[in-house]
Amino acid sequence: MKKREELGKDALEESGLSRRKFLGATALAGAMGATGLGGAVMTRESWAAAVKEAKNKYHIAPGELDEYYGFWSGGHQGEVRVLGVPSMRELMRIPVFNVDSATGWGITNESKDVLGHDKNYLNGDCHHPHISMEDGRYDGKYLFINDKANSRVARIRLDIMKTDKITHVPNVQAIHGLRLQKVPRTKYVFCNAEFVIPHPNDGSDYSLENSYTMFSAIDADTMEVAWQVIVDGNLDNTDADYTGKYAASTCYNSEKAVDLAGTMRNDRDWVVVFNIERIEAAVKNGDFKTVGDSDVPVVDGREGSKLTRYIPVPKNPHGLNTSPDGKYFIANGKLSPTCSVIQIDKLDDIFDDNIELRDVIVAEPELGLGPLHTTFDGRGNAYTTLFIDSQVCKWNIADAIKAYNGEKTNYIRQKLDVHYQPGHNHASLTESRDADGKWLVVLSKFSKDRFLPVGPLHPENDQLIDISGEEMKLVHDGPTFAEPHDCILIRRDQIKTKKIYDRDDPSFASARAQAEKDGITLEGANEVIRDGNKVRVYMTSVAPQYGMTEFKVKEGDEVTVYVTNLDMVEDVTHGFCMVNHGVSMEISPQQTSSVTLTAGKPGVYWYYCNWFCHALHMEMGGRMLVEKA
Repeated sequence: MKKREELGKDALEESGLSRRKFLGATALAGAMGATGLGGAVMTRESWAAAVKEAKNKYHIAPGELDEYYGFWSGGHQGEVRVLGVPSMRELMRIPVFNVDSATGWGITNESKDVLGHDKNYLNGDCHHPHISMEDGRYDGKYLFINDKANSRVARIRLDIMKTDKITHVPNVQAIHGLRLQKVPRTKYVFCNAEFVIPHPNDGSDYSLENSYTMFSAIDADTMEVAWQVIVDGNLDNTDADYTGKYAASTCYNSEKAVDLAGTMRNDRDWVVVFNIERIEAAVKNGDFKTVGDSDVPVVDGREGSKLTRYIPVPKNPHGLNTSPDGKYFIANGKLSPTCSVIQIDKLDDIFDDNIELRDVIVAEPELGLGPLHTTFDGRGNAYTTLFIDSQVCKWNIADAIKAYNGEKTNYIRQKLDVHYQPGHNHASLTESRDADGKWLVVLSKFSKDRFLPVGPLHPENDQLIDISGEEMKLVHDGPTFAEPHDCILIRRDQIKTKKIYDRDDPSFASARAQAEKDGITLEGANEVIRDGNKVRVYMTSVAPQYGMTEFKVKEGDEVTVYVTNLDMVEDVTHGFCMVNHGVSMEISPQQTSSVTLTAGKPGVYWYYCNWFCHALHMEMGGRMLVEKA
């Protein structure tokens, strides 16, 4: 008997079509049968009409606003990108772990206060952006994102779209999966550390005997690590439930191997389920230890612990996603063509040892090759990326459960080709109770023949898919750079952004504190304060001029320049760039920004406004006069 994939291939050949020839097989967007490819293929005419209808939905005319904000991780750029959806227009880039000369992030004193003046890595690897919640709905206050490269987690204020806190997670390496507590609010940021390391990691022992990784909970308000849980295996992705009681993480390398083949020996790895109430109680009762020089409470959640349960699933699982109705965790198989559907309301029974571990799995649908991540439309359907097949598979959860129980039913609704090798996908509002089933973004790792060639390094491809009807319709290709790993969509009304800064904004509290010590009023000062070889220059700016157009320092002085933008008009941002000193920064309306430099060799150095602010923008400048020491 032929396999499903072979039957589907035969159907295509008989129709005279190929997946590549017919618009990358997006013609296969008709209703799918048990084969996943179905017996009916849309005609070119019907496909063209369907695409035209979908394009009308995503076209945002000049001057019109998008319905959603989309926040994309910037991958190894270390930033977050803000897009409008469905237009897919890039609106802004938020520097997080990277250095950005346009805004001065990583250059200004205020950004170094966040990044750390003594631990300012030059790189970052952002993977998973997630928005804070209240009662399972986005509250629009914060976005959190991880840095896998340097084991950090950042918080971004969404009212100003700026990073305000960065936490270095102790005792672990490579923060990968990150999700937020949904109910009753985002009290915790849950994050997985992927790689096992020895403890202590001081070079005294390189064996795996004392090696492990941890699941960490960060206090979302203070950004301090609240507690950590030791686990078996390598943690991958994570998510939380809609009761506030459980979080779960996929875990691979149950073998504790350090080579590729070794990590795939076992037929099954597991999903680790964390009982948040039990962990909090253990910490409160003092049933923890500390590791190394960190004072973070660490509890033991390895197999057999009362704090965790290890649910066996097919080998090397990857994504872990919670359905918006709160009923299921779905673990994606990666090296298995299946997803494992875990019924959340059965978790109490496994923690009370009333049922077997695998009894919480209520479906294991076979979807295709390389299932990585699943998202939802709020209508009972799931959408899973198939990395090897380069497809998104739409399937019905209720029907998958029926099939698992022996009923004859087709749970696969449709398969849609995407280009190529998709990783994450994300549907509108899907991580919240409000999943609305309008749009799906799929983030593909390769683009190959989709765009103009730009040399050996290709862009990647973010594709927009209309999922509002019974059929998925691909409507947009979007080239993008440096592996934007994941994204999240939120309605525009759920975020309230500021148009100008409040003068008491905490982002420049350190500047206010220093001005107070110097007896300076930032809003009116244009003065120079000398303290030995340290010079502080306070100036204001109102388009098109600085309040101070000349100041003198000596060669080798440490010069800190504070600029306060007094403009009250929205969108009148100023800049400050000192020529030949490697510094520049943004100063938005009513903001104070500061930068510190070492005065160069004697001579004249111009500073100028590098953000266009006025018809006389080119004339907005001044001189730093450097005298011999």
